[in-house]
Amino acid sequence: MSNLPTVLANLIKAQNNFDSVAYANCFAETAVVFDEGRTHKGKTEIRNWIQKANKTYKAVMQPQEYSATTQTLKAEISGTFPGSPLVLTYRFDIKNDQIHSLKIG
Repeated sequence: MSNLPTVLANLIKAQNNFDSVAYANCFAETAVVFDEGRTHKGKTEIRNWIQKANKTYKAVMQPQEYSATTQTLKAEISGTFPGSPLVLTYRFDIKNDQIHSLKIG
């Protein structure tokens, strides 16, 4: 997908390589992630969350649609979880090439 901001292309690459450090490095130090009813604050919590999720679900992302206006990404997620694959919407707040918040739904 050619219209993705660099930080999102890096996030997808890190996810698909199960690289929790590179994934967390896409976020600002004070970033917040909302996923499955839980909140993860700061790079360390985000890294720990994605590392655990990677081990549990082995999820990979295939981007389908990105809107710069609404900062949303629709992606097909496949892995070792019930209902795989799913299409999820990721809502971002991106500033200065870093993700400041992410809501997955």
